[in-house]
Amino acid sequence: MGEQPIFSTRAHVFQIDPNTKKNWVPTSKHAVTVSYFYDSTRNVYRIISLDGSKAIINSTITPNMTFTKTSQKFGQWADSRANTVYGLGFSSEHHLSKVTELECVSSQANAVHTHKTELNQTIQELEETLKVKEEEIERLKQEIDNARELQEQRDSLTQKLQEVEIRNKDLEGQLTDLEQRLEKSQNEQEAFRNNLKTLLEILDGKIFELTELRDNLAKLLECS
Repeated sequence: MGEQPIFSTRAHVFQIDPNTKKNWVPTSKHAVTVSYFYDSTRNVYRIISLDGSKAIINSTITPNMTFTKTSQKFGQWADSRANTVYGLGFSSEHHLSKVTELECVSSQANAVHTHKTELNQTIQELEETLKVKEEEIERLKQEIDNARELQEQRDSLTQKLQEVEIRNKDLEGQLTDLEQRLEKSQNEQEAFRNNLKTLLEILDGKIFELTELRDNLAKLLECS
């Protein structure tokens, strides 16, 4: 829909003989209209020629395509997409020069367009890479924040552990003191029991002596 003719001329159209790759084979019996078109939608140039309703040329100009002037009125170019070589015979050198000029301009324009497309693709790839890097940076920042939070929790737990260890040491000291006091109390109780046992033994001896003395006194009283 956006394709417009920018130049038209008449020329005899030829294609290279596919068998010999040397001889030219005419594709029309007489000169036909050859038009240079520009497709603004796709930004491409095309050479089109119709013989009646038959398209004998439908060639898209590419950056690596070259229109070669082989004589004053004849030029040719290779179309890899059509797998052939086209030849145009003009009635004057002026028409040939015009086509040569257009081919040069369109090739350069296609090259610029291709380069622009590659640059746009490179920019898009760089933008996508940058987006990935930014997402990675955000993820790393989140990980750093999480690491800081974990470090704060670790420091808090370490402080609490130190406080618990200090309290444990205090409790261990208190427990050791209690054990020592208990041992001392047990030793004192054992000494008291021993003293009491000794006292009881002394009392038993005294009681025995008093009993014996009482018995002797009673015997004396009976004898008197």
